[in-house]
Amino acid sequence: MQVQFNVMIYTLIFIVFVIFVIYAFYIVKAKNVKAVPKHWHSLLKEHVLFYKNLSKNDQTIFRKRMMLFLSEIHIDGVNTEIEELDKILIASSGIIPVFGFSNWSYNNLSGIIVYPDSFNEDLQFSKADKNKRILGMVGTGRFNKQMVLSKKAIRLAFKNKTDKHNTPVHEFVHLLDKMDGKIDGIPELFLGKEFIEPWLSLMHKEMEAINNDTSDIRKYGGTSKTEFFAVASEYFFERPKLFKQKHPELYKMLSICFQQSK
Repeated sequence: MQVQFNVMIYTLIFIVFVIFVIYAFYIVKAKNVKAVPKHWHSLLKEHVLFYKNLSKNDQTIFRKRMMLFLSEIHIDGVNTEIEELDKILIASSGIIPVFGFSNWSYNNLSGIIVYPDSFNEDLQFSKADKNKRILGMVGTGRFNKQMVLSKKAIRLAFKNKTDKHNTPVHEFVHLLDKMDGKIDGIPELFLGKEFIEPWLSLMHKEMEAINNDTSDIRKYGGTSKTEFFAVASEYFFERPKLFKQKHPELYKMLSICFQQSK
């Protein structure tokens, strides 16, 4: 009996210790989140249409979640300076696809590497290289939990407010896709199993339309299921009203996926 009692006591002490460590971790983490610079509101309204269309209350939430994102994700520039606007646009790109989820953190991302322009599969960006066509990618192997983005692509993504293209949002959608263990264009974790079959059916139908030149979804979306999900999501966030008009079924499915109503 005494041995059992001692085991219970030690177990209880261990549980209390674990709870204390977790609590302390979140307290310290919260203290590391900086206050939102006041002038960011005007910069966000100027550059980020998604933010501009939010209510004042949601704009406040958006800004706070941006600061949490920037406290968790390290951003490094390679041969380029990370300016304030770059941080704002990158953080916005990360928050936009998960804004419908409360208390979201990218546990499969620790850092973002920013190159000045496009790069190749070996992450080289020499001007002499004709194969440097990549504007963004989710890292694998030794670059696991890393994202690589082109600074030029980041700026262009938010400069044109009438297109259907946003490279950083595209890459963050790939990260969401990866949450169930693999990037396959099937967001099972977010749709739920009951929607997987309808999603696959709709996706194949839309990809066929893209490849037959009967869709206004960007052609890259017809190359694979993985890219279709990311490309369609770009359109969904960039031009929601047009997307709803042109692709009502797909719009409804992605609204469920991202828990967003527009």
